[in-house]
Amino acid sequence: MNEKSCSFHSKEEFRDGQGERMSAGYSPSYDNDKSVLAFRGIPISELKNHGILQALTTEANEWEPRVVSTEVVRAQEEWEAVDTIQPETGSQANSEQPGQLISFSEALQHFQTVDLSSFKKRIQPTIRRTGLAALRHYLFGPPKLHQGLWEERDLVLTIAQCGLDSQDPVHGRVLQTIYKKLTGSKFDCALHGDHWEDLGFQGANPATDLRGAGFLALLHLLYLVMDSKTLLMAQEIFRLSRHHIQQFPFCLMSVNITHIAIQALREECLSRECNRQQKVIPVVNSFYAATFLHLAHVWRTQRKTISDSSFVLKDLEVLAKKSPRRLLKTLELYLARVSKGQASLLGAQKCCGPEAPPFKDLTFTGRSDLQPHSS
Repeated sequence: MNEKSCSFHSKEEFRDGQGERMSAGYSPSYDNDKSVLAFRGIPISELKNHGILQALTTEANEWEPRVVSTEVVRAQEEWEAVDTIQPETGSQANSEQPGQLISFSEALQHFQTVDLSSFKKRIQPTIRRTGLAALRHYLFGPPKLHQGLWEERDLVLTIAQCGLDSQDPVHGRVLQTIYKKLTGSKFDCALHGDHWEDLGFQGANPATDLRGAGFLALLHLLYLVMDSKTLLMAQEIFRLSRHHIQQFPFCLMSVNITHIAIQALREECLSRECNRQQKVIPVVNSFYAATFLHLAHVWRTQRKTISDSSFVLKDLEVLAKKSPRRLLKTLELYLARVSKGQASLLGAQKCCGPEAPPFKDLTFTGRSDLQPHSS
């Protein structure tokens, strides 16, 4: 064996005069043909502690190996991999895990804690009336909203001014939750893509369809699918929207109904009910759900199609603002019957027949025509 192949032993083992070999029980074996150290049976940790891995792969102490054993190289790679693994902490494992559904209350809390001052400046809490319209509203109109509820009302209208931010993880979770609850999917989906057209958005980016209702439209959809009492209703309406003849874009229709709810709140049509319950957000949510339910009932029983959308929504807005309590009572009746396992108010609507195609070639005209409402 040549001198160079063993020279590294003297540097580490004989410098202190002890003259000891490596750890007892591990002896290097040699290749008789090439006189190369093979190190079979030595643990990786032992190689690391004695600096042998570094010696075998770098030029040190004037010793340069001619041939490096494949086992040594593999051992070095394994050790380096172990060295770079970082233990996962509990906080990292549990925070914002992909695929986690979000509840309505959690999403609402997000908006209650972030700074919305720039959006709040844009809102007009009530409709300004002048002349005879103001006098008539004063004499025969609904009561004023109690002052203690103004802050909650303003929060609803402020959220309606917020857009969809794909960089906000809460916004993304809201979209993912809506998609999973409506489709039954267990997997995350891209925030942009043709699959959103299957839910009834006009394009691959849901943000473009929120004009006039803002993020409140997505919160309403989230409320509809995450409340156990209204989930069945949401699924029924979604099936109706995919009927091969009576199809309509589900999410786009929902945005228009949210717009109706916003206008009803600003015109104080919901003030009496808000004052009675001493709440605003639950009343607006129920009003939205009740209006959507009534639309689905009219759509099915009167055999409406996509060409009737603007007329149906126009009549629906008039009824909703005139008789909000009537719609809320209808919703209560529906939920009571569903909880007892009875037939829903949508009747025998099982939507038999082939599933509707995507909405790319359909023309949908909403009541608000998806234009921003006046600030």
